[in-house]
Amino acid sequence: MNKLPKKPSTKGPEEMFTGHVWFDVIYAGREPSRMRANTVRFAPCARTAWHTQAMGQTLHVTEGIGLVQARGGEAVVMRPGDTVYTPPGEWHWHGAAPEHFMTHIALWEGLGDDTPETTWGEHVTDAEYPGTQV
Repeated sequence: MNKLPKKPSTKGPEEMFTGHVWFDVIYAGREPSRMRANTVRFAPCARTAWHTQAMGQTLHVTEGIGLVQARGGEAVVMRPGDTVYTPPGEWHWHGAAPEHFMTHIALWEGLGDDTPETTWGEHVTDAEYPGTQV
């Protein structure tokens, strides 16, 4: 057994997020493990940019109210205890609802080669972000 050291919280970079986002790395596996897990905290209206994961992504909401949307689909409300899976290659974004904080655990894997785990796209515009109260 090995207790892993806790790393400091990291501010979400502006090129990947809109608004105030902080994350804590729970686990970043070393080969042969490719598992990744972060706790991510979003302030109201904060959100990721459009992105996709090579192996898909699972989100498990622990606090607050959030939104997730696949490109071309409707936004889905996420509440504590909800788990959402986005398949490999699906462009999507996720973040907090307009009047609520939201925290989720994000789980994803790398491919074990030089393929990027995550491909980042453009920011979700205010027009794309659902502005209605949930």
